[in-house]
Amino acid sequence: MKYRIFISSVQKEFKAERRALKDYIKGDALLSRFFEVFLFEDIPASDRRADEVYLEKVRRSDIYLGLFGDYYGAVENKGESATHKEYLLAKQIGTPRYIFVKGDNDESRHPKMRDLIRMAGEQLIRRRFNTTSELNAAVYASLVQYLMEHGKLLTGPFDASPCSGAGLNDISRAKIAAFLARAQAERDYALGPKTPMLTALRHLNLMAGDKPTHGAILLFGKKPQRFFVASEVKCLHFHGTEVLKPIPSYQIYKGTIFELVDQALDFVMSKIDRSVGTRALGPEAPVKYELPREVITEAIVNAVVHRDYTSNASVQVMLFSDRLEVWNPGELPPGLTFAGLRRPHASIPRNPLICEPAFLAHYAEKAGSGILDMIKLCFAAGVPSPTFRQDGGQFVQTLWRPKKNLKGKELPERSIPTQSPTQSPTQSMDPVRSIIFGLRQGAKSSSELRLVLGIKHRPTFRKNYLHPVLKARLVELTLPGKPNSRFQKYRLTRKGIARLKREK
Repeated sequence: MKYRIFISSVQKEFKAERRALKDYIKGDALLSRFFEVFLFEDIPASDRRADEVYLEKVRRSDIYLGLFGDYYGAVENKGESATHKEYLLAKQIGTPRYIFVKGDNDESRHPKMRDLIRMAGEQLIRRRFNTTSELNAAVYASLVQYLMEHGKLLTGPFDASPCSGAGLNDISRAKIAAFLARAQAERDYALGPKTPMLTALRHLNLMAGDKPTHGAILLFGKKPQRFFVASEVKCLHFHGTEVLKPIPSYQIYKGTIFELVDQALDFVMSKIDRSVGTRALGPEAPVKYELPREVITEAIVNAVVHRDYTSNASVQVMLFSDRLEVWNPGELPPGLTFAGLRRPHASIPRNPLICEPAFLAHYAEKAGSGILDMIKLCFAAGVPSPTFRQDGGQFVQTLWRPKKNLKGKELPERSIPTQSPTQSPTQSMDPVRSIIFGLRQGAKSSSELRLVLGIKHRPTFRKNYLHPVLKARLVELTLPGKPNSRFQKYRLTRKGIARLKREK
């Protein structure tokens, strides 16, 4: 979509300048991408009054560009010329007005034009010009500034630019509160879930003046895809090693950056092989996936957090019989090579203000060690090292699935019973025993306990696990006088320690 510019319709004095200005904007490589110009003299003859036509065009325009000179124009109803009417209408409906005054001496102007120039000067900044070249240069500067204010030209990171058309009503308070609770539990973040929304956004540098930034909408927006259509994630599952139709399973996920990561991760984890071990070494039966969950998470987080959001392409997660490919729009930062990814390297985030909340919520790390961790985890799991390549404008991460045995059969596995989204694998055993064994090595916070037990759903954890052991006095608070403190942890009581010894 292009922004529509209306140039004031007085023709007697500025006919040549108006035509030259339209040709200049149309011929400029940058301005022509974003703007189209309306001139009154370009419309065909019609059975309508002239003032109806030009005032309608003002209403439908995004920018009013006024050229003021010596001539005031023919006086119509209420004693106002066409230029005066256009200017007042643009002010009334809130259309941005850019006024350019020809000449430095106002003495020779029509009295009403002097009044109009004076009134405009009291309301906004005017620019003066004497030649067509000066006019073109002044208009160019104003239009570039307009593009910068609307986030079309970026002088800083994409995620720091204001999101055009978005306001605080497009931000979800609930999503910010949930993030703050997690950030406080995971990273001891200073702000808690009751922090006012605007305070939280400014603390994260996600406000540009009074407007939320691109990063704010992508992280906490109610409907981020309303502003960034391509920010969705496409997940595809193929039974073979090639992209063939019909696609057995194809999902398009929408939502915030955190929601996209979680949904894409669930898609992959639900389709790869997994096995369950025994409880010989502890109360929990270990679950092993053919690819480490942490490696898959890192690959998806890399794609969603570090992608080029100015691209019209979407992140694609494609699972084949022999590999998982994660495609994201963008290229490696200058100075970083594929070989360099396999050595210790600095973190060079494409979207630094998105990376900060991702770090606070424990979705990502800041040290630039994510890919090195992927390589180490794959080695420890006995699967091939991930590979990376550039395919056009897409950065592709490939995780290789374990190969089949010589007979062509899948490696031995034991399936896990189907569970509800809020149920943990450990819920099949006594919750009291789970908590006691989870605390056998020392005090832990609520989030640390849930991580140990593999329980994501906080209400389930509190109701089925934490409350029973507190009631039985097997576990106690480390800060009993401050039950809601962000430093609160839980530890075994003497009764709990005795129970642990019996269970062992």
